[in-house]
Amino acid sequence: MSEPTRVAPARRRGLADEVADRVRDAIFDGSYPPGTQLREANLSAELEVSRGPVREALMRLEAEGLVRSAWHRGATVTELSADDIAELDSLRGALENLAVGLVAREASQDDLAAVEAAARRMERAEDEYEMAACDIAFHDAIYLASGHRRVHQAWEAIRCQVHLFLINRIRANSVGYLEHLPGEHADLVAALRTGDAVTAVRLFAEHRQHAIDVLSKDVPPVR
Repeated sequence: MSEPTRVAPARRRGLADEVADRVRDAIFDGSYPPGTQLREANLSAELEVSRGPVREALMRLEAEGLVRSAWHRGATVTELSADDIAELDSLRGALENLAVGLVAREASQDDLAAVEAAARRMERAEDEYEMAACDIAFHDAIYLASGHRRVHQAWEAIRCQVHLFLINRIRANSVGYLEHLPGEHADLVAALRTGDAVTAVRLFAEHRQHAIDVLSKDVPPVR
């Protein structure tokens, strides 16, 4: 009887991880806006690493939806199309409706306290990009509080793309963004604490729709 095939030894990928983290952070803090070309040679020089880890990092970011590659342009920060936004919003809505309903009906007081703490961190955001990061952290807390492992995993799969959507929303119109978001999220927390799942799901849907409307320039940035 032949010996079973052995798997190949694992490789260390720490440097590629670090490069991916640095580029991802630069996308999320506005340093690399959507459409920015990410040239391997430039990134290699700026980060003082060889081109191998840069190439691996860009592939990872492409898998996350943050980078797109084309033979005639190389890698660029993803520019979300109208179709991208519609698909992302519909999927996010389906996941969030489930998670919010679970949180409103079943979350413990400790879970709700964690969600509220995430909302309060928005009050300390110093610029729009930090506020967007706080917004994502708030929704992270919602999915954790839902107690639904698979819906949380599904959120993780689109999390970076939702963050990129928020970057696009800021670039479309950021007037009132810093002032408006903390209060809106406090209202979302209050709805969750009532245990009224129907009302909570509705308010979260309005929250998502407002961002879509701002991005499409259908309404002013602040209600």
